[in-house]
Amino acid sequence: MEALKKITHNCKKATFLIEKKLIGRITLREHIELRIHLFGCGVCRIYQKQTIKISEMVRQLFHSSVNRDTKLDDNFKKDLQERIEEELNKN
Repeated sequence: MEALKKITHNCKKATFLIEKKLIGRITLREHIELRIHLFGCGVCRIYQKQTIKISEMVRQLFHSSVNRDTKLDDNFKKDLQERIEEELNKN
């Protein structure tokens, strides 16, 4: 019973499994845990739908023949890297 409570009340693990499922495979156990959690958590169901849509849009952007030459500006990349490092150093 305690294990079921951990699954149903753990949005952090559910969002991790949603992301993991999008980039690869999840185990049968993880699949079952995610299904149980999503059954009872509307917030994570919405998160899953949004994440799938965002992934599809990004995939289309980078696979579109019109946008094959699209690249990030070097200044933007530098700024983004600095912001990421700043956030990582907060912890």
